[in-house]
Amino acid sequence: MQVADRTVVSIEYTLTDDEGNVLDTSVGGAPLAYVHGVGSLVPGLERALVGKGAGDEVHVRVPADEAYGEHDPELVAVAERAQFPAGVDLRVGMQFRADDGGEERVVTVVEVDGDQIRLDGNHPLAGLPLTFDVRVVDVRAATEAELHHGHVHEPGDDHDHDD
Repeated sequence: MQVADRTVVSIEYTLTDDEGNVLDTSVGGAPLAYVHGVGSLVPGLERALVGKGAGDEVHVRVPADEAYGEHDPELVAVAERAQFPAGVDLRVGMQFRADDGGEERVVTVVEVDGDQIRLDGNHPLAGLPLTFDVRVVDVRAATEAELHHGHVHEPGDDHDHDD
C-alpha cells in the first residue's frame, strides 16, 4: 500500500536544521503513526511522502512556509507580570495556553525583564527551513473511527464511539 489520504502511516524520522543540529527524532523509539491527509504533519513533509511505501526513504528540505510558517511579529507581545498567577516563577522557555480572540494558542516566554514578560505565540520552529530524513515503516488503510477522530487508534483504544 502507498501513502495517500485516508491511510495510517508509520514513520521513523530525524528532523534537523540547516546547520545539521538534530531538533527531533523518533529513531531509537517507537515510530510516529499518523493519519495522512488530516494535517498531522507539516505540509511539505506530508506532500513528500505521497506515493511512498513501507521501506521507502525520503530526504526532504522543507522551507519555512511549508513547515511551521514564517515568524509572525504580530504574535509577539509584552505582558505584565501581574497578568500571571501569583507565585509563578516566570522563566524563559515556559509555555502557557492563551486565548487569542476565541482561538487557543500556546505562547512561550522569550524574555523576562522585571515586570515585563515578552511572549511569543509563534511555533518555536516558525521561520526555519527544516530537513527531514524519513523511513516509511508501514502504511495501512485508516479505520472509519480514525478518520472520524483524525488520529491513529492503538489497539485497546476505547473511544471508537461517535463524539
